[in-house]
Amino acid sequence: MKKFFQFIIAVIISFIPGAIGMIYSPTGPSDVWYNALNKSLLTPDGWVFAVVWPILYLLLGIALYLIISDKTRQTKSKAYWLFAVQMGLNALWSYLFFGLQLPSAGLICLVILLAFSIWMMRAFYQLRKSAGYLIVPYIVWLVFAMYLNSVIVYLN
Repeated sequence: MKKFFQFIIAVIISFIPGAIGMIYSPTGPSDVWYNALNKSLLTPDGWVFAVVWPILYLLLGIALYLIISDKTRQTKSKAYWLFAVQMGLNALWSYLFFGLQLPSAGLICLVILLAFSIWMMRAFYQLRKSAGYLIVPYIVWLVFAMYLNSVIVYLN
């Protein structure tokens, strides 16, 4: 039963940036602003983000759970610290990009987020390979998001 609750807590923690991001997602004035931006031709429809992000947050939660439940005697503090930092940066991006409507600041945040996510993936991989592999789709999506954000900065 303890492992089940650890799993649930890990998944809930991984969804926190998404919950914060929903506060700033395109609705009302932010929606008008976002829709007026010139975007890449590769920008997906809104529903794609609504499908992809929960999957990515779930994968992050599973990866976190694998680290939490790992029985090795290796220290996990670095992995936990990196997870927390990348979660904070993930939430910060939504605030900068949508909340403050600062795509350039969002892009800088995204570059830092990508760097921390790669570092986190390596730390997770060292503790448990499967946990590291679960971070890869998130990193791929962040690279795509960085492209989309870059195009918005360039075209606007």
